[in-house]
Amino acid sequence: MPIVKKLATFAAGLLVSASAFASSGGNLQPSGTDLGDTASLQRGAQLYMNYCSGCHSLKYLRYSRMAEDLGLSEDEVMENLNFTGAKIGEQIQVSLTPEHANQWFGKMPPDLSLIARVRGSDWIYTYLKSFYLDESRPLGWNNQLFPNASMPNPLWELQGLQHAEYGEPDKATGDRPVHGLKVATPGKLDSAQFNQAVRDITVFLEYAGEPAALKRQNLGVWVVLFLVGLTLIAYLLKLEYWRDVDKH
Repeated sequence: MPIVKKLATFAAGLLVSASAFASSGGNLQPSGTDLGDTASLQRGAQLYMNYCSGCHSLKYLRYSRMAEDLGLSEDEVMENLNFTGAKIGEQIQVSLTPEHANQWFGKMPPDLSLIARVRGSDWIYTYLKSFYLDESRPLGWNNQLFPNASMPNPLWELQGLQHAEYGEPDKATGDRPVHGLKVATPGKLDSAQFNQAVRDITVFLEYAGEPAALKRQNLGVWVVLFLVGLTLIAYLLKLEYWRDVDKH
């Protein structure tokens, strides 16, 4: 019976995940992130702190931990990645006040410490690439993956101004589905450069969701080598034991 209950729980979890995936728009683009790419993590930290940290905190990550894991000095972090005046041992918070957040967005933007663990890296990557201009929205922006998102495109200067390509209106509702997105006004980066920038932010958020993953990957290599060596020793020991057995 316990096994049956576990299987039922697992199946229910799959159904919930599938439902959440479908409601988020599906068609996720592969992020291609690599937690072993330190340069990408460093670029992602810089991009996140410059374009995202004004509204979104990372309250489970400390500046000192980020410096240690990403191979940065404390001076580099404090001078280039700390815009709130926090101390090196404090968590990454925002200077945005709840009053201003309610005035501009209707609520306080969420903390993104665990967004990669909740949504997945592919979702973040696709989401950041899916903003388009929409005059019907309060802030003038919409998102193909997450319709009616209550935030503007934080990377519009890098990506440019993206417009939606609409399909035929739905006969029942009159709504026109978004079939594609096209950059009408180029930004500071070309398509390949922008994709890399989004990938860098995504891998940084993946790291922020589980900083221990970096050390676990490095430790995993040594564990595998240890197991290989142990297996070899056990095999040689077996041969030695069975040599005496065969003699008798």
